[in-house]
Amino acid sequence: MNRALTVDDLVLASIALAAGLLLAFLSRGLLRWLAKHAKRTRWSGDDVVVDALRTVVPWAALAGGAAAATAVLPLTKTVQHHTNQCLQVLLIFAVTVSAARVIAGLVQSVTQSRSGVAGSATIFVNITRVLVLAIGFLVVLQTLGISIAPLLTALGVGGLAVALALQDTLANLFAGIHILASKTVQPGDYIQLSSGEEGYVVDINWRQTTVRQLSNNLVVIPNGQLAKTNMTNYTRPEQRLTILVQVGVAYDSDLDHVERVTHEVIAETMTEITGAVPEHEPAIRFHTFGDSRIGFTVILGVGEFSDQFRIKHEFIKRLHRRYREEGIRIPAPARTVALQQGAVVIPQQRAGRDLP
Repeated sequence: MNRALTVDDLVLASIALAAGLLLAFLSRGLLRWLAKHAKRTRWSGDDVVVDALRTVVPWAALAGGAAAATAVLPLTKTVQHHTNQCLQVLLIFAVTVSAARVIAGLVQSVTQSRSGVAGSATIFVNITRVLVLAIGFLVVLQTLGISIAPLLTALGVGGLAVALALQDTLANLFAGIHILASKTVQPGDYIQLSSGEEGYVVDINWRQTTVRQLSNNLVVIPNGQLAKTNMTNYTRPEQRLTILVQVGVAYDSDLDHVERVTHEVIAETMTEITGAVPEHEPAIRFHTFGDSRIGFTVILGVGEFSDQFRIKHEFIKRLHRRYREEGIRIPAPARTVALQQGAVVIPQQRAGRDLP
């Protein structure tokens, strides 16, 4: 020590610490008030910024009070230097963690707004968080007087060995980045793979893509496999889609009457069932002279993939009921089997009884 410690030094140091504590308390209360107002806005980014400031500002106030306290105390240059280094490391750590939370939160907010769904593509969030924390770690080393040049050189040399050892992991990582960058698949999309898996994309992280099936089960698909397989995306280029319902009526039916009644049932279903698209122009197309019926296709518009099951269910029920009221027959195919001694002869298919 350059001089003896006095009561005045202790009083000034105590005042500096108390001032830091008071400033930290006041800033925390102010930021809590700002957080309440930030929740009222539509943009979620201000919530992320205020939440991060609630962490870094109180710690900065405490570090500033401690630095002021050490400045008034008669410490040696070595002790003063080490104390300042510890306070700087503490402040850098708080700033780095807060910056990682802010930037990762903003990236998540952007990915959510771009995809328009509640889920998030955590691959970008995780990469951003790791990069910010790595930069903060290097700044801490530089602050402590540790040269980072040899570390960067070692990382560059060892990166090749790590890349060879983690080929599958890196392949999945870059495949996930490619999938998101190309916008072929986004969280919230309904996809179907050529291997049969289908469902809503919940998340795309650094290694795998999680898909939630309609049965509420989760299917985990490696990003590399997802990038290689043939896939149908039922959400892009737009979420609305058309569905086909196959119907058949008897040969003695009045097809103009059948078409008119079917249009009426379509209009009723489209206006009353949730998920239907009333403004979509439906279509009825006769296409086949079958063995026992004249087949035609009804084309309906639905809001999204999962809506088709409910709309088909209601449409078929209403169409069947209306056909019965109108006397339109829906024949069921049947076969007549003729038995002969030593052989079974199956004649041509003929029309069986009508559906009730």
